[in-house]
Amino acid sequence: MIAHGNSIEILAGNSNKALADAIAAELKTVVSDAEIGKFSDGEINVTLPNTVRGKDVFIVQSTSAPVNDNLMELLIMIDACKRASAGRITAVMPYFGYARQDRKARPRDPITAKLVADMLTSAGADRVLTIDLHAAQIQGFFNIPVDHLYGAPLLARYYKNKMDENWVVVSPDVGSVGRARNFASRVNATLAIVDKRRPKANAIEIMNVIGDVKGKTCLVVDDMVDTAGTLCQGAEALIKNGAKEVYACCTHGVLSGPAMDRLNASPIKELLVLDTINMPEEIRKNPKVKVMSVAKLIAKAIYTIYSDSSLSAIYED
Repeated sequence: MIAHGNSIEILAGNSNKALADAIAAELKTVVSDAEIGKFSDGEINVTLPNTVRGKDVFIVQSTSAPVNDNLMELLIMIDACKRASAGRITAVMPYFGYARQDRKARPRDPITAKLVADMLTSAGADRVLTIDLHAAQIQGFFNIPVDHLYGAPLLARYYKNKMDENWVVVSPDVGSVGRARNFASRVNATLAIVDKRRPKANAIEIMNVIGDVKGKTCLVVDDMVDTAGTLCQGAEALIKNGAKEVYACCTHGVLSGPAMDRLNASPIKELLVLDTINMPEEIRKNPKVKVMSVAKLIAKAIYTIYSDSSLSAIYED
């Protein structure tokens, strides 16, 4: 692995070009041209018109929907840069798809997050930069450096001046308690937990709330919201247990399938998400959804990697 490139080069796939442009603007540069197309049978083709020889290349690509197309684009772009003698190649994956398949939950299950890690390494990535992996241990699936950023400081900064003693941070399930506890400590709030159980197969879920939420404004904190089932059911349980209002925030707004219908019908006042995933305009315009940019955070991380500085310092201001 080559330790360093001689200048920063930003490339982007099709998954989130708006974020890539914003990152480049923060770095006072532009996204370099990359011609990405498909053959008539659906095969992806990538051509890099400009030289990347000896450069520190950062390829911005979230593996969000369409997940497999975006993943293949990223792998092919990495391979193209490797064969063009890039000095160092960093896969900048604001959203790391397949992260939920990080263990064998049942017999004969694949561990797809490990497979994706192996594919990225085999393609030629020298390091990975990502935000809020669904399971932090995925960093250990790689044999290359992984720079793992956190969205919580950005989200907490947004809410800190809005919150008082009548707010409580809520974990949407038992598995997210650590994340919610960390967030609560950042905003000096108390913690509650929504405990979701299934008494038997195909039975209605029972939602129990652990902690005092009566008369409180609740903020549900999660790493991602996909179909929004757990989030919206949790919000209803909080209201039934006496909560005054419910807000929610997450790093990754996947918002697939029935997510928006559920969100619109739920008691949630606002869902704050980071723009790690490019959202359709109709979702961005929804009055219940607020989007905050991670461009500045990622740009700082890219410059820190390039300049061999301390990554932890980027959160200080």
